[in-house]
Amino acid sequence: MAGASLGSSAPLTSFPHIRRLPHQFILTPTGAVRPTVHASAAAAMPDPHPSLEVSGGGRDSFLPALKTLTLPYHPFPLVGWNRHVETIFAAYFRSRPYVRFRRECLRTKDGGAVALDWVSGDHRHLPADSPLLILLVRVLLSLVTDIYAFTPSFVAKRLEAEHYMPGLTGGSGDTYVRHMLNRARDKGWRVVVFNSRGCGNSPVTTPQFYSASFTEDLREVVAHVSSRYPNGSLYAVGWSLGANILVRYLGQESHRCPLSGAVSLCNPFNLVIADEDFHKGFNNVYDKALANALCKIFQKHALLFEDMGGEYNIPLAANAKSVRVFDDGLTRVSFGFKSVDDYYSNSSSSDSIKHVSTPLLCIQAANDPIAPSRGIPHDDIKENPNCLLIVTPKGGHLGWVAGSEAPRGAPWTDPVVMEFLEHLEKARFGTIPSCSISEDPNQVTKGLHHLEV
Repeated sequence: MAGASLGSSAPLTSFPHIRRLPHQFILTPTGAVRPTVHASAAAAMPDPHPSLEVSGGGRDSFLPALKTLTLPYHPFPLVGWNRHVETIFAAYFRSRPYVRFRRECLRTKDGGAVALDWVSGDHRHLPADSPLLILLVRVLLSLVTDIYAFTPSFVAKRLEAEHYMPGLTGGSGDTYVRHMLNRARDKGWRVVVFNSRGCGNSPVTTPQFYSASFTEDLREVVAHVSSRYPNGSLYAVGWSLGANILVRYLGQESHRCPLSGAVSLCNPFNLVIADEDFHKGFNNVYDKALANALCKIFQKHALLFEDMGGEYNIPLAANAKSVRVFDDGLTRVSFGFKSVDDYYSNSSSSDSIKHVSTPLLCIQAANDPIAPSRGIPHDDIKENPNCLLIVTPKGGHLGWVAGSEAPRGAPWTDPVVMEFLEHLEKARFGTIPSCSISEDPNQVTKGLHHLEV
């Protein structure tokens, strides 16, 4: 279904082919579908618990659906007291649900390859019009890949023996991915995990990995899965740097975006700020672990980079002791940036929020050591009617060891994410409870600037 931009001056009767929206929804000037909120319904809207910071231009539209937010956020004792403890605990000790995958290697236009992991059997069991959820793993910020090098050897051996060690730089094997996948499947959703180049053991076939700025692979993945399941609505969830790529994609596509909704978790947003904090205190451990992981991927595919000319500094990248050094020797050159600072500055998704016209939920932790809260674009999120921001007081980086399933179960965020996505899916078919119906019929036609035809 394609998006067309139509002037608002013509009467609706001039366009008999236009899909009419249920009366409880309006089309905003940005083209997003939002439920109208009657004054009495707004007055009765439950406030989120004071332990949570909830803001955004889409607050009134989306908040009524997020029942989880009325409960207090309670970090799990002995884990949530420290952001580094929670981050590492979640990465090592969170349970890892068993899932059988069917891998599809997708060849990109530039000769590269990405790996799509579909849940085995879903293509036979699920209806063709089931909603489809694309999961973007955390990619570069897979901070625990080599942290075992900094832990006592007997702990590392135990973790490795019990298969808690995730693959290099994220992938469909990561625990938080599996939990989100299972929750969505329980609701009848089709799920596919998008493993970027070199992640989750996906093949590297060109002398180019991924970057925080590169959205073309995601664009091709969305087009591919959309053509495979044209009757199902598309949604996406991204973690960490995967969230940064997702939000940049949403901003670039704007009104043309084929996604019906998206969720960003632990997004670094401002990579300049994130880089500044990455070299402070205990964060140096993450930095060294990540650099080590990147070097391992590079060494595995070193022959692809043989005799590279230009500004490439292959020895520098191959022996990098920090992510910044690796990016200087390889990443920024691959994607045409003049310097590392130029790369970070022009790859930040904080600049994309103002252009997002797709319903977007952003969840951040105030104490995230890798995605600093001071990098969150609060003002742009508040001004965009399609965005909602939730900031938890604790959580670390992809930890969120809280809620009914803590400490080893699903992250606290999972129920919130599914409440949001299911709300959007119901909105597409006009099944939102009638208590939000507006008595003013003129609201239905306000903002008819962009209609789906």
